[in-house]
Amino acid sequence: MLPELKIQPLRYVLAIVEEGGFNAAARHLHRSQPALSMAIKELEQRLGQALFEKSGKAELTPFGSYCLPRFREFIAQHDRLSRELKAQIDKQAGRLDIAAVPSVASRLMPDILGGFIALYPDLKVSLQDGNAEFVRRQVTSGDADLGIGSVWSKNDGQMNDELDFTPLLRDRVGVVCRIDHPLVEREVLDWQELQGQVLIGNGTSRLLENTPASHLLTQSDFFISNMISLIAMLEAGVGVTTLPQLAFPQGHPRLRFIVIANPRIEREIGLLKSSRRSLSPAAAAMAMFVVERLAN
Repeated sequence: MLPELKIQPLRYVLAIVEEGGFNAAARHLHRSQPALSMAIKELEQRLGQALFEKSGKAELTPFGSYCLPRFREFIAQHDRLSRELKAQIDKQAGRLDIAAVPSVASRLMPDILGGFIALYPDLKVSLQDGNAEFVRRQVTSGDADLGIGSVWSKNDGQMNDELDFTPLLRDRVGVVCRIDHPLVEREVLDWQELQGQVLIGNGTSRLLENTPASHLLTQSDFFISNMISLIAMLEAGVGVTTLPQLAFPQGHPRLRFIVIANPRIEREIGLLKSSRRSLSPAAAAMAMFVVERLAN
């Protein structure tokens, strides 16, 4: 049967050798000499061999000389592991992977990540962006610790079984058109006013499903999933599209965002995390930070 080694008696052995005797080591360790001697005796009994000669001069036996460098190595590894674990717990080390929908990644995450890294400068953070399905897959597979995005249906079985969703904010859907389009003078729009327009569908058009405006989905003349290409089509005056407000390029000089008032269409943005895996200390800290920032 292998001897079970406790770390403290091994430290006592090193102290006795380094301080030159039991009495000096006891003073250095703030322990009584009898207590130190008893701890060494119990260690020797566990090992089945004496570590010190019986001369009383802290002279190592051949077995003790063999053990000494190995005790040093063991203690060094123990202390290194303890420091690494404490750094993880204190969020002073480690890696954090986040997935977010593009609008959140570009509009909200710079401020969030800047504030978080200011608190935990030694953490390594990776941010990937993609559509809502991409974010969900990243979190479900474990490739991302956290996701920030929207869900199409809270009744989705995978959402209930594999993911926890914490709502954070609501993002209204509107129409985006070029500034010389006839609709640009309107402050709000009814969905029926979009009938007959050249409509460009995109990845967020699914937000129209199960609303009175769902008829527009069958009337789209184009479908463009890439935001850069979509903006280029809008700038060229090819047609109009619907987008959540966060996805609209803020301050764009040639495009205008007009809210759809009837029906009021919104996407709910929230925090996604696995319901089957615990968060690391860093991920838990980030989750709390995101909730505090976006919920307010």
